[in-house]
Amino acid sequence: MTLPQILVFATLALWVGRWTPARPWLLLAISVLAIYWTQPALPIRGLDFWLPTATLAVTIWVWGIARPERKEPPATGEADAAPRAPHLPARVLEFLRRGDQDGRAALLIAALILGLGATRYLGPLCCVTPSRPPEFWQIAVGVGGAALLAFALRRFAAGRRGALEGAVWALLAVFILLKTDPLAQAAALGLRALTGQSQAMASALDIRWLGFSYVAFRLIHTLRDRLAGRLPDLSLAAFVTYIIFFPAFTAGPIDRVQRFSKEFAGKPDWSGFERILWGVFKKFALADTLALVALNGVNASQVIHPGWLWVLVYAYALRIYFDFSGYTDIAIGLGRLMGFHLPENFERPYLKPNLTTFWNAWHITLAQWFRAYWFNPLTRALRTGRWQPPLSVVILLGQLSTMLLIGLWHGVTWNFALWGLWHGVGLFVHNRWSEATKARFASLNDHPAAQRFLAVVGALATFHYVALGWVWFALPSAALSWQTLLKLFGG
Repeated sequence: MTLPQILVFATLALWVGRWTPARPWLLLAISVLAIYWTQPALPIRGLDFWLPTATLAVTIWVWGIARPERKEPPATGEADAAPRAPHLPARVLEFLRRGDQDGRAALLIAALILGLGATRYLGPLCCVTPSRPPEFWQIAVGVGGAALLAFALRRFAAGRRGALEGAVWALLAVFILLKTDPLAQAAALGLRALTGQSQAMASALDIRWLGFSYVAFRLIHTLRDRLAGRLPDLSLAAFVTYIIFFPAFTAGPIDRVQRFSKEFAGKPDWSGFERILWGVFKKFALADTLALVALNGVNASQVIHPGWLWVLVYAYALRIYFDFSGYTDIAIGLGRLMGFHLPENFERPYLKPNLTTFWNAWHITLAQWFRAYWFNPLTRALRTGRWQPPLSVVILLGQLSTMLLIGLWHGVTWNFALWGLWHGVGLFVHNRWSEATKARFASLNDHPAAQRFLAVVGALATFHYVALGWVWFALPSAALSWQTLLKLFGG
């Protein structure tokens, strides 16, 4: 989000917070418009319109698959009748005409998409999207096709285990495509051929689907909870708003649907203004200033003296914290103005005395997501399966694989994989060290000065381990990262 966008969103959030009866509909409309407005311009013609549209379509399809089927009682005098089921088009018309909340939400979303598409004909007043929308007839056909597919999925695939699992795998496949540069470039080639543009200029950056990482995680969360029988029965408006909630759309936090769905009637909290201002200061004053001297692929190869290289590493560590936590503060503040209390995502992580507590305080909702949907099921399966390895092996496999996946979530590259493994190894070493020294450190309960000293030493050691790990994260190649690590220690 840019500063003008934050100002507009804060004004809208303040307005929405005052309109309690209409809040669900206002939230839905503003969130739909926001994903088009914040989507960056793309070189492929019309893609910056189609990607937000695809976000909405995928969200509605998942809602159709995941929502529990409602059993309506037969009408009076028709209990014993056996009416012939109408054809699919008739069912679609019935769904839209019956005037229930889901029908109105579907019509509102479709009207907003078509209205945004019509702005291409407004001349100087065009457009909310970063470039002119596609031809109106193309948008109408796309919306109609997506609506028919949504209705078909809702009618024939709702609650089916195969459909739910297939949707999870489909989301993961799209995620892998977007995060793997060769695959993303191949997709860009195909899209450029489809639009008649030069394929020689195709790049993985042609497909920057804003917010898809967080959207995919929220959708997978709802699908997995539907499989486990924990998903609440949400209306279409509530479900779409949860997935694309505009304060948290681009950078999280990843809220749980069970908690989020209870806050539509929450009271506005004016402390949100203070949180927004603090986030703006951290992001635009601190993080953007530190970015001028933070470690990157250019200065890493130019700086020779280890002392100055450490300055770059420290600057990057602080910059990424202030950048990410600043956006989180803005999202939490915007949510509070509307009565939503989004979960905290950072709890002073660089002050934590060990790597385990660091990961309990850094990007908390992401770590909790992987703990709930990967680490816990994996370790449970290893401990209860036919082959039951020792506990240390279970912990090693669980922590290495979890952190590897968190690394690859940022991008399917060797550097992100190595960054994840760096933290996986660190977590395992700390786990074993903690178990081996538990009794010894318990004897220090009566020595608070010694405890404080060890906490300070632990915090310094943990910060430097994390800061060295950022070298893998910040640089474009494993070779340059390794050379930088050697230079930091005089190599």
